[in-house]
Amino acid sequence: MTTQRKVIVHIAASADGYIARPDGDLDWLTSRPAPPGFYGMNAFMRTVDTEVLGRKTYEDSLRIGGKFDSRRRAIVFSRRAPPPDVPPGVEFVNETIGSFVRRLREQPGKDIWLMGGGELIASFLDEQAIDEFVVSVVPVFIGDGIPLIARRHRHVPLELRSVERFDDGLVQLHYRVQRPS
Repeated sequence: MTTQRKVIVHIAASADGYIARPDGDLDWLTSRPAPPGFYGMNAFMRTVDTEVLGRKTYEDSLRIGGKFDSRRRAIVFSRRAPPPDVPPGVEFVNETIGSFVRRLREQPGKDIWLMGGGELIASFLDEQAIDEFVVSVVPVFIGDGIPLIARRHRHVPLELRSVERFDDGLVQLHYRVQRPS
């Protein structure tokens, strides 16, 4: 019996709920010394083989030195045509989330990491296409920025799976998204 691939948002947020400053800057996050294992991120990366992200997150990742290659599939949601210099392993899509996720789940593989940003996470959440959230709450207020989930009217109950506290004050919350009955 095979288990269905899960779509998991694994992301850091400030204590006031932002994933980046308004201009996309992550200095409040990247300037922190990380513990060995990088808050469990290294272990998490072994459980996924596909990354899904929005165009702005993709471009911001490249800007800060992020690497994309053919070892892990990266799917970028974008309404615009892809740039001419797309690295191997990166594909651009512009389709409805529901059919995209159904097709992706049917393909063999590991779990799927929905990286962000807040608009894409909100769109996936509204389509009931997210199974779990792992939110690393960084002990800092940044006052303004890009929210973890774009603001829309919604009610999505979560089931707490675990809480992990790290010595530097970061708290990692692991939730399962509850489906409506």
